[in-house]
Amino acid sequence: MSTPTTTTPSPATPSATVRTNMVAAALRRILIDRSLLLAVLLIAVLLVFGATVPYFFTFANLSGSTAYAVEVGLLALAESIVILTGRGAIDLSVGSMVSLAGMLFGLAATRWHLGLAGGVAVALLSGLAMGAVNGFLIARMRFPALIVTLATLYAFGAVPLVLTDTVPISELPSGLYGLTQYLAGIPMQVFVIYLPVIVIVWFALNRTGFGRRLYAVGTNDIAAQFAGLDVARTRFWAYTLSGLLSGLTAIVATARFASARPDAGVGMELMAITIAVLGGVAINGGEGKVSGVVLATFTVTVINNAMSVANFPAIWQVGALGVILLLAVLLNSTARRVFGGGR
Repeated sequence: MSTPTTTTPSPATPSATVRTNMVAAALRRILIDRSLLLAVLLIAVLLVFGATVPYFFTFANLSGSTAYAVEVGLLALAESIVILTGRGAIDLSVGSMVSLAGMLFGLAATRWHLGLAGGVAVALLSGLAMGAVNGFLIARMRFPALIVTLATLYAFGAVPLVLTDTVPISELPSGLYGLTQYLAGIPMQVFVIYLPVIVIVWFALNRTGFGRRLYAVGTNDIAAQFAGLDVARTRFWAYTLSGLLSGLTAIVATARFASARPDAGVGMELMAITIAVLGGVAINGGEGKVSGVVLATFTVTVINNAMSVANFPAIWQVGALGVILLLAVLLNSTARRVFGGGR
């Protein structure tokens, strides 16, 4: 009589269904998480343009693109802080504040003989003051943010044109140009200014009472007020910080241009708002992450740079940016409705 033999089953391998579910889960996570979506998009854009656009992966091109990314990246963080407070909060005047703070920097450092340190102080304080004006009119006087910042866009933008009769200020202190030097092929302003600001803003939004108040006010300002939060004060400081970051951007832009220009910030406000929204900052407030804004900054600047190197008409660059913004928002909102969750 033969003894029945038993065989040890081999370790099970994932079935096609399991693999499909894993892929679906990964795709779902990418679609509902704006930061992951932007990371994938940025990698894809780099690979596509690197393979198709001549001279894209050159030192001069990438370093120049990175330097500009610092400026619009700082303003995108400024817009994010403002938009987070909700109720249609927006700052259309950041570009004009850059222009005016930059011209005041040039005047202070040269004609007023305050030197580099004095120029930096004047730029930062003027940005802080302009932001405080916006904050007072919007938060304390309760004027609509769109109207106030549209008005200050024109007002702040006109002053630098009058101050020097539209003539740029050159021959700035040589120490300023240290920001345009390179470390390991990366502009110094990335290490000296951009990365520290990213860390500070992330910490402020995620680890401080101020950040919690920003999200609470943006989510539901009436509930926040009943909870004892000073809604007006929170919004005031959001706009004031936007002005401070605009003043800091003016210093970086002046170093890149090697002169204080009265039109240095023209058009930056729309780019900054686009990046903030593309990065996942909800236009109705209360939602957004610094990581998404940073990834959106480099995605937008890489696309603009690649199209410029490929000699695409400027209007195509604007159109491509608009299409990407609409597709990203549509894809993300659709994924949330279908799958739910994510921020």
